[in-house]
Amino acid sequence: MIYYQYIATGLTAFILINFIINMIYFKNIKNFGLSAELKESPPLISILIPARNEESNIKKLLLSLIKQDYKNIEILVLDDSSIDSTAAVVKQMELKDTRIKLIKGKKIEDGWMGKSWACHQLSSYAKGDYLIFTDADTLHFPDTVSKALAAMVQNKLDGISVYPKQLMVTFTERMLVSFIGMGLFTMMPLALVKKTKGKFFSTGIGQFFMFKRQAYFKFGGHESVKAEILEDVHLSKKIKAAGFKYMVFDGSSNIFCRMYKNFKDTITGFSKFIFAAFDYNGLMEAIAVAFYSALFLSPFILLPIAVLFEWSKTFLLLIMLHILFVFVIKTVLSLRFKERLLDIFLTPISVCFIIAVAINSYIQVRFKKGVYWKGRIYDVNTPEKVSLVNDDYYEDELPEETDIERFKI
Repeated sequence: MIYYQYIATGLTAFILINFIINMIYFKNIKNFGLSAELKESPPLISILIPARNEESNIKKLLLSLIKQDYKNIEILVLDDSSIDSTAAVVKQMELKDTRIKLIKGKKIEDGWMGKSWACHQLSSYAKGDYLIFTDADTLHFPDTVSKALAAMVQNKLDGISVYPKQLMVTFTERMLVSFIGMGLFTMMPLALVKKTKGKFFSTGIGQFFMFKRQAYFKFGGHESVKAEILEDVHLSKKIKAAGFKYMVFDGSSNIFCRMYKNFKDTITGFSKFIFAAFDYNGLMEAIAVAFYSALFLSPFILLPIAVLFEWSKTFLLLIMLHILFVFVIKTVLSLRFKERLLDIFLTPISVCFIIAVAINSYIQVRFKKGVYWKGRIYDVNTPEKVSLVNDDYYEDELPEETDIERFKI
């Protein structure tokens, strides 16, 4: 056991070093500004928003976008077969700002995941020199677009992904959503995302992508990842594989996002992508869960056992050092991204949540109907050929309760 603890503590120390480097390398877009040339001749930027049953979010998002200090934009919203009043809200916003345009989405084609299908359609309508894909549940500060463009241009990049500040309200959100940052900054050496062409060192988040138009269409855009649940990570792999320069940035000062709003949606959302993160390889997922547990769960289990059975002082010291490393990581994350400091003491519970959802993700794909999201069920047991099992929400016409009068501005 003491040899195990030496290894576990050593690995955690190594991960802490990588984490510190990442915290330095993860640049915030607020620190960049547009050149005089770009201010004088701003290129057209297309902001592309896939929307499926987003009536509670879409108005707030659009209001945040029309207030951008970067004015040369078009805002295209694709209504992806919504059964709520998403289209009605966007139509009303079109009257407020002519840069907004509503696009009625086509019925999803076989072999596509819903979001990639929506984004692919949006890209065919976009006229901009730069394309921004952002989710309907995001909110943007007035300088988001200009800061993102500045970060991209100053770093001579062809594509970027900007990580928003994740708003976490409920207990389940705090336990699971915080895992995104924890996993990214401990396991991924961000310096290698830009400096290598290999797809292994690739990451991104679908809440905000920005591409040069030419680069996006040359690497194949969303069509190249049409069967992927984790289309954002695979987009980062595709753009790098095509020889383009790509990087991720911190957008926590400019973009807010609340991914999920209740227990059910949080569990469903994470179950959707955890198994997919390992390309539906059960063995790889099991190894990753065991590794993550050894680093972030085992010391909290072993500490009371070591005290109770009076194990050696060396063993006890190693466990305490191990826990200290974990708490340093969680504390820095909490301070930088303004999360609840007291939640660092709930790290073991957070890891247990992740393990439970990882198991559920595997069971859902292998033994149930498939992956469920936003009214669609996908069979992904043959990943290269995704099949849409069911689409509850597709209608040729919106139902009568889609009442524009409820959304007057």
